[in-house]
Amino acid sequence: MRIVFMGTPQFAVPCLERLLADGHEVAGVFTQPDKPKGRGHHLQPPPVKELALAHGLPVFQPATLRDGQALEQMRALAPQLAVVVAYGKILPPAMLEVPPLGCINVHGSLLPCWRGAAPIQWSVLNGDEEAGVTTMYLAQGMDTGDMILRRSTPLGSEETSGQLYERLSRLGAQLLGETVDLIAQGRAPRIPQQEEKATYAPMLTKEMAAIDFTKPASQVHNLVRGMNPWPVAHTLLEGEPLKVYLSRPVEGAGAPGQVLENRGRLVVACGQGAVELLELQAQGKKRMPAADYLRGHPVALGTVLGV
Repeated sequence: MRIVFMGTPQFAVPCLERLLADGHEVAGVFTQPDKPKGRGHHLQPPPVKELALAHGLPVFQPATLRDGQALEQMRALAPQLAVVVAYGKILPPAMLEVPPLGCINVHGSLLPCWRGAAPIQWSVLNGDEEAGVTTMYLAQGMDTGDMILRRSTPLGSEETSGQLYERLSRLGAQLLGETVDLIAQGRAPRIPQQEEKATYAPMLTKEMAAIDFTKPASQVHNLVRGMNPWPVAHTLLEGEPLKVYLSRPVEGAGAPGQVLENRGRLVVACGQGAVELLELQAQGKKRMPAADYLRGHPVALGTVLGV
């Protein structure tokens, strides 16, 4: 099948690899413009662009889809189907109408739950026991189109957003292969979403990653793993910023934020229960296990984090 692929981050890479492995003709790849990264602010191509160029595919990086140029490029490519995976831009109605077989999307949640920009992270932040991917037809609303296939997977209680992201990217590629086959056979279902069950997953911010130790230990733990690898949960220790990458709920009681244990383990009281902070990073320092941190930075019992 002749396909236009639209995607940007690493999550989309296995999907493009799957289309190529299945022998589809990828007529062109749309991805976000290169962005400056690192201290030198050198332009870094998106992961999807790197893969596309490695396979000699035409790459398009429009700054906007609203000026008509991207529409003309899409029409010139004459795809039968468009596949959109974490592209990062909303397609105008005219672009949705170009492929005769439609535009489909691979979304990192079990729709209609967690529509929006950060479905994987919100699955973890919410403490969901299962996660998954959905393939769907694109519509004008935010992830509101008819579903094609859904695939669920257990979400581990210690699993971080980064770990789930990697697993769902592979699961999404598998589901995409099955979906495109069904479309080619004219057998793809269209399953309307139940609007009353919709939940939303807005983009994360650094402010959202501040730890509130008045919350129950389970919620603090979910925040830590949900914000890993970005923007990373954080608190204050003796007035200095401290990032927390890993944690686990443990037994304990005290004033919220109070250090309950400081010998080889850093245990902090929450509104209900306590959390052990397992992996830390002080400002200007390397990320390290809490035991290593405590050897170089002793923390007195009773110290209160977050102030």
